[in-house]
Amino acid sequence: MGERLVRVITVEREYGSRGAEFAHELANRLGWRLLDSELLAKAARAAGVPEKLAAEMDDRLDPWYYRYGKIFWQDTVYASPPPSDDQIFDCARMCELVRKEIEAAAREGDCVIVGRGAACALARQPGCFHIFVYATLAAKREWFVKAFPRQAAQAEQQLAAHDKRRAAVIRRFYGQEWNARGLYHLLLNSSVGTEAMIAAAVAAAGLPVRTPEPVAG
Repeated sequence: MGERLVRVITVEREYGSRGAEFAHELANRLGWRLLDSELLAKAARAAGVPEKLAAEMDDRLDPWYYRYGKIFWQDTVYASPPPSDDQIFDCARMCELVRKEIEAAAREGDCVIVGRGAACALARQPGCFHIFVYATLAAKREWFVKAFPRQAAQAEQQLAAHDKRRAAVIRRFYGQEWNARGLYHLLLNSSVGTEAMIAAAVAAAGLPVRTPEPVAG
């Protein structure tokens, strides 16, 4: 039997498409590690900051006025000496640390990585298979209203804002369009259901999958 070629799957997703849920179930079926919020925890430990602070910078950019001020601060003659990049924890530093964790995980293999630009970070890495999960606006709105009933009136606005923010991060740090079809090996509409998504993913990636054990009655 030949050596398995795919050892890493990345899952990028539209907000509200339930792509993260799919990634969690896919990792479970494959018997692989899942890297989602764990990426934030690892980045926080590397930087020596609380996980809560790292979470606040997830999928975000520093404000333009902060970036401008940072450049001025680092270049000014009044800073003696100016702090190095690894002494500053901001969104840019967060992205850098997360990327290092993604690359380290890919070297170990047998993992499913959720978002955070993983498809871009591992674009030229052999053995990686990239998936993008999307959904109709109606399906995403239904999910949002159930998850955040008190914000139902702002559902479409919030859905668009989250995706816009993710796209901006990928554009700035990777120079790529977050939802560009060319970045991914497989596009999945979550309306087909988790079982069909997993079947399509493992078939396309050429991977075996474990049959879920029946729940005891």
